[in-house]
Amino acid sequence: MNQLEQLKQYTTVVADTGDFQSIKAYTPRDATTNPSLILKAVQKDEYKPLLEKAVRDNPSASTGDIIDHLLIAFGTEILKVIPGRVSTEIDARLSFDVEGNVAKGRELIGLYEKAGIPRERILIKIASTWEGIRAAEILEKEGIRCNMTLLFSLAQAIACAEAGAQLISPFVGRIYDWFKKSTGIDYMGAEDPGVQSVKRIYNYYRKFGYDTEVMGASFRNTSQILELAGCDLLTISPDLLQTLADTNAPVERKLSADGGNTSGIIKMSVDEKTFRFMLNEDAMATEKLAEGIRAFCADSGKLKQIISAMR
Repeated sequence: MNQLEQLKQYTTVVADTGDFQSIKAYTPRDATTNPSLILKAVQKDEYKPLLEKAVRDNPSASTGDIIDHLLIAFGTEILKVIPGRVSTEIDARLSFDVEGNVAKGRELIGLYEKAGIPRERILIKIASTWEGIRAAEILEKEGIRCNMTLLFSLAQAIACAEAGAQLISPFVGRIYDWFKKSTGIDYMGAEDPGVQSVKRIYNYYRKFGYDTEVMGASFRNTSQILELAGCDLLTISPDLLQTLADTNAPVERKLSADGGNTSGIIKMSVDEKTFRFMLNEDAMATEKLAEGIRAFCADSGKLKQIISAMR
């Protein structure tokens, strides 16, 4: 049995791509997308018809609205090849706008439901800013499930769980990138700061009984993935899915529902002042959150340029 099949015994495997042709090959339960992945996909010939249709069917819509229709088109196609849920991301420019996130979340769910997709199969991705978390709290009460993205710290994770978010996506690889750049150390296995961050969050949730799902994301190598075997979900890019599928070495469960050794974990309540202070004290999380928002905004801008050139 290859490593991918072994991993699926412990963890729900999610495909981290907008390329639904490659999703079929790895039979994940769920799939995640973001502006960068959609931008990458629409530049491939096989996906251009989706973009062309979104532009053609919405001649009087703004470029932003056309992007929403494009996201729904990708999500709808992805849901044809997976049994579970797809994550669709809200424009990162709304990262500090509670009302904007809520309105956009409702709008995206409305578009999916118009396309015949029940809201239970959709996760709305929102940046894990204080404002994004407050928006998720409102949406969750309306039955709109949220995937809290760009998450780099325990403070963000606790605030998301206290808000009742369905799922969080801690970014393993981007945490690793920051520490590798700042220390010059190429971390491997259990020593990887990104891996340690997810383990800490997972064990915190298990110890204090939070229902929020933990989905490790943004992997740089299979070592990071295998160290998190047993995490609720792991969202993995097609190239790393292929590496796992090509490898037959044994996979050992590293995380379990009993939380392992959680004796040193203390419960914290995170209000706005505490959240902002804890985030500010964490240079990595502060820098990576800001950088991630900028990158997603930039890729959304490139997508808008492509659409504008087609009109």
